[in-house]
Amino acid sequence: MVSTRSPITTHALDTALGTPARGLGAVLEYLGDTPRELARGTTDDDGRITDWLPAQPVEPGLYRITFATADYLAATDRTGFYPRVVIEFEITDPAAHHHVPLLLSPWGYSTYRGS
Repeated sequence: MVSTRSPITTHALDTALGTPARGLGAVLEYLGDTPRELARGTTDDDGRITDWLPAQPVEPGLYRITFATADYLAATDRTGFYPRVVIEFEITDPAAHHHVPLLLSPWGYSTYRGS
């Protein structure tokens, strides 16, 4: 089966509220010899961004997702400690799907390699 989703996706959950982090802005960048922005997006009602890139292999190398957590928290009438969450990761298999989840609260966050 051929995938129709972006080769890089994310899913953000607001662990303090126990809900998807709806409306969280994020920027995807490639950090090769010449860093460049690849896409911008906002998480949907399920806290996901699945349409950043065309469904095709990506370049191997370092990537970065920057989440606008201060803006998200302000939109929910909260403040937090981290104004941005920056996640850098390395792609070694350009044909694989790379899912980068974010578990977020006003005072902390975690991430892992998802599936």
